[in-house]
Amino acid sequence: MKEKNTVQLNTTKKLILGLQHTFTMFGATVLVPYLTGVPVNVALFAAGVATLLFHLITKGKVPIFLGSSFAYIAPMIAVTLYYINEGPTQYASLQDAINTGMDITPMLAYATGGIVIAGVVKLLFGVVVKLVGVEKIIKLFPPVVSGTTILIIGIILSPVAIDMASSNWPIALCALAAALIARLYFRGFLKIIPVIIGILTGYFIALVTGNVDLTGFAEAGWLALPNFYLPKFSLHAISLIVPVALAAAVESIADVYAVSAVAGKKFYKDPGIDKTLMGDGIGTILGGFVGAPAYTTYSENTGVLAITKVYNPVVMRIAAVIAIILSFVPKVGFIISSIPTAVMGGIEILLFGMIAAVGLKTLVDNQIKVDGKNLVIIAVMLVLSLGGAKLQLGTFTLEGIGLAVIVGLILNLLFMYTKASEE
Repeated sequence: MKEKNTVQLNTTKKLILGLQHTFTMFGATVLVPYLTGVPVNVALFAAGVATLLFHLITKGKVPIFLGSSFAYIAPMIAVTLYYINEGPTQYASLQDAINTGMDITPMLAYATGGIVIAGVVKLLFGVVVKLVGVEKIIKLFPPVVSGTTILIIGIILSPVAIDMASSNWPIALCALAAALIARLYFRGFLKIIPVIIGILTGYFIALVTGNVDLTGFAEAGWLALPNFYLPKFSLHAISLIVPVALAAAVESIADVYAVSAVAGKKFYKDPGIDKTLMGDGIGTILGGFVGAPAYTTYSENTGVLAITKVYNPVVMRIAAVIAIILSFVPKVGFIISSIPTAVMGGIEILLFGMIAAVGLKTLVDNQIKVDGKNLVIIAVMLVLSLGGAKLQLGTFTLEGIGLAVIVGLILNLLFMYTKASEE
């Protein structure tokens, strides 16, 4: 049975839990703008609004936060650089152009235009799922596929955590140790905020050891409007960015199964993966229209759910509101962004490990017999995802979790209709 959280949550405690989810999503949500040139405050604003829209579409039932999607980074950079290089100066990379002080938003707008159309495609994908029937889609995801997928999500993210932690292992391990102690030995409310305790401990140690860079804090303002800009549309941008929507949709479905497994509720049935896909799509459309990246369900926050056992969707909505407020308050956003990479790396070792463990638990709880066809499905999915397999068809690329899930589904259908051996 799942461990139940018995702590009574008043408004103050919900606010703290919401802040914990904001801390958790902040690093990754800010990293995507850093790599693509999107204004950070726009990305935070859109993440908050996209999350609220997602909760509206899904009837407020699913504890999910939508953050900046990593799947679209490469095509966004390619589109922006393409239009930058139509000018008199040629740049080898987007970062080279940004380093010159160039205002890249007129060219970046073509990429966000592609994001809008990608969001429409994901929205339509949700409509198709509704028309086909949610139950028929669910049958494609037996426990052997869904459990392995959740396991893969955790494992495939693990190098990110290790890379971040390796920037300063002593600080990372202090943050991790503090979070573990809070989760395993504390009682009451402190037991369900291990991420905040870990981050604060790591930040304090980093601060006293001179590992926090506060340069620029004085110049950061207290209040400022996000740097919104409208999208532009071109066939070139759309052809590069929209194909990513298919892989993103598959990963979105996998994430919903992960959240369902963590919370012990079948969110893929109620409110249904049709609505979660529509919510993802609408959030992405909103992002593109205001000059932000695409949005997707965040595994980091799923890891927090697994640790805290607090599945109240209201907490995610509070995190969304905090993200919106931060987008208007540069000074506070600066403090959060000054959290050393190693601190978040230490915390993410725990978060991503919890997701992988939930995948294993899903296989065990459903008494999956690891032999015969199940052994083949698990083996192929693991190697494709962890081995870095990539399927390239023109401008369309399928890799990682998306490729593994699709191949797993195909194998399951093949074995089902050919009556493959169970042994």
